[in-house]
Amino acid sequence: MSETPTISVAAPDSPRARAAMQAYYGELAERFETGFDPDVAAPLADDAMCPPKGVFLIATRGDDTLGCVGLKGTDYGYAEIKRLWVSPAARGLGLAKRLMSEAEVHAKALGITTLRLDTNSALPEAAGLYQRLGWHEIERFNDDPYPDLFFEKTV
Repeated sequence: MSETPTISVAAPDSPRARAAMQAYYGELAERFETGFDPDVAAPLADDAMCPPKGVFLIATRGDDTLGCVGLKGTDYGYAEIKRLWVSPAARGLGLAKRLMSEAEVHAKALGITTLRLDTNSALPEAAGLYQRLGWHEIERFNDDPYPDLFFEKTV
């Protein structure tokens, strides 16, 4: 793994995006005490992660999909960061930080200045990353049953 991963925009319903999200869902199912069912989680309409509302990013190296993140536009004055995932094979390369930074660049380009996200305390490395990247904890802003930590950032 010597080549630097590339981050590019992808359709959220593309085969690579779907494969990345399935890997993400599988990891959540293993790590959450109650498991994880994407059909129970808050709905995630693909068009909310496409311009002009948002964007979906994929990190790749050659034929390998190494990570993803979605920027989901809303009608509430903020956008959400969704489905941040990095393959276990690519962890430690700073890819999550790069994906988050790229999502912020796209948010600014779309005129979005307030970002929110949620996570679960079973993912302490995620919460730690968000705090290191300048996100601050806020009150619950959705009714998704899985997250118990909520963050916001102005970009």
